[in-house]
Amino acid sequence: LDFKDVLIRPKRSTLKSRSEVSVERTFKFKHSGRTLTAVPLLAANMDTVGTFEMAAAFAPHKCIVCIHKHYSLEEWLNFKTSSPEALPYVACSTGSSTSDMEKTAAILGACPEVSMICLDVANGYSEFFVEA
Repeated sequence: LDFKDVLIRPKRSTLKSRSEVSVERTFKFKHSGRTLTAVPLLAANMDTVGTFEMAAAFAPHKCIVCIHKHYSLEEWLNFKTSSPEALPYVACSTGSSTSDMEKTAAILGACPEVSMICLDVANGYSEFFVEA
């Protein structure tokens, strides 16, 4: 695939400047009925990327950060206190073990403003993941 394989067709617009462009989208979640207006850009839940610092920097732009799963409940509570405006734009990452699920339940119970979960599993096609 190369640029010669892609056809971009210009379209007329009523916008006078690129500063008028909005890339925000409103997502409606099927099972909860909740909506979220955000930019569809997600930072990965890797240890050095999915951090509270990244979430605080992304939140003013309404971009989402999948927080890595190694933060403790106490660290989540500190983040909740210091950056409450970022909570709607973070996902709590979890594995598939019982202890991961218990930790996630505790975090979501303490931070009800967090409404997204990122399932962090190495092999999503494995039987273990399907059954968990």
